[in-house]
Amino acid sequence: MEVKFHDIGEGMNEGEILTFFVKVGDEVTVDQPLVEMQTDKMVAEIPSPTAGTVKAIHFNTGEVVTVGTPIMEIDNGEENSPPEKAEEPKKQEKQSAPQPVEEKTSTKKKHNRVLAAPYTRKIARDKGVDIEEIQGTGPAGRVTEEDVYQFVNGSAGKAGVQEAAAASVPAANQKEQASDTIPFKGIRKQIAKNMSYSLQTIPHVTHFEEADLTNLLELRKELKESGDNISVVAFFLKALAISLKEHPIFNARLDEENEVIHLLKQYNFGLATDTEAGLLVPVLPNVDQKSLREIHTEMKDLTKKAQEGKLSAQEMANGTFTISNVGPLGGMGATPIINHPQTSILAFHKTKKVPVVMDDDEIAIRSMMNMSLSFDHRVADGAASVRFTNRFVELLEEPKKLLLELV
Repeated sequence: MEVKFHDIGEGMNEGEILTFFVKVGDEVTVDQPLVEMQTDKMVAEIPSPTAGTVKAIHFNTGEVVTVGTPIMEIDNGEENSPPEKAEEPKKQEKQSAPQPVEEKTSTKKKHNRVLAAPYTRKIARDKGVDIEEIQGTGPAGRVTEEDVYQFVNGSAGKAGVQEAAAASVPAANQKEQASDTIPFKGIRKQIAKNMSYSLQTIPHVTHFEEADLTNLLELRKELKESGDNISVVAFFLKALAISLKEHPIFNARLDEENEVIHLLKQYNFGLATDTEAGLLVPVLPNVDQKSLREIHTEMKDLTKKAQEGKLSAQEMANGTFTISNVGPLGGMGATPIINHPQTSILAFHKTKKVPVVMDDDEIAIRSMMNMSLSFDHRVADGAASVRFTNRFVELLEEPKKLLLELV
């Protein structure tokens, strides 16, 4: 039985092999993990569809496989019927000579066997480039993102640039220095590709703001004493849903091809989560339709799944806006990178007590939090970002107004 790479996520058409859990000759059981794959959205394991012995493995670690391609074969003890096995080679014996060239050519075209990572292929598709026409300069001829951009710009290629640069460096500087290494693959590598593509595609602008959370923290304390322990981030998400409805340009998609900006009616918030495997972004859907209790419970569940590596592809899909809560770790500010193709991301930083001059010129100790909003300057301007964060801050600083807006 052939074990094929099947579709494990929305819009996914290929993946990179990270790890094989079995080798040729191993006995496997039904649903036993066979191989770990990295797609554009997630890392997933492919289980065995049958029990038996691993007969053949067709790829190596690090190779890219398209959907529908057999990765390995398992001998499950079921024999083919003798007539088909005996007669078929005789019928095809005379035709076998001309067929291999055709099959090899068509298979290559069908499965895009040129070496390239999934996100590199996506860039090529977005640029309208046939990736098979690009000469790869990476290891084993792999096509890199830079190769695609240089091909689009008519550049001579990365190899010539590297050779020229190497020639200008003194020999002493070319000595390899001693160092420790960590793997640059899997989720870490995918994060790098996503971030690079976002920065190369979107003109980022970051707007900084601060919010007085004193009243909100007091309300949260009162609710906790009465038995409702609601995370402060749940209040943030609810206030965001309300603010985005009033300022929809930050919950949008830019369609450059059709020259239109889509103002989205769904409020699905990505929750940037720090895990041992790297940054994962599970998506909490329909925040505007949920109560604070529901937001809190579902957010905690998604975060736990992310940290345990148990997120499904669906739980990481269809985000419309992303938040990054780095406050518990510290830090006063940052310039977060937008999760393409979204138009905005909002980061929350450390909350600390500081002396503040109040409206009556009295000085009081207040709990202040900084925040950073990065937005796509192609679809929104600075004034719009100020109005948006002003409304968001108003709902946080006066939680009674927030309660008036709750459903």
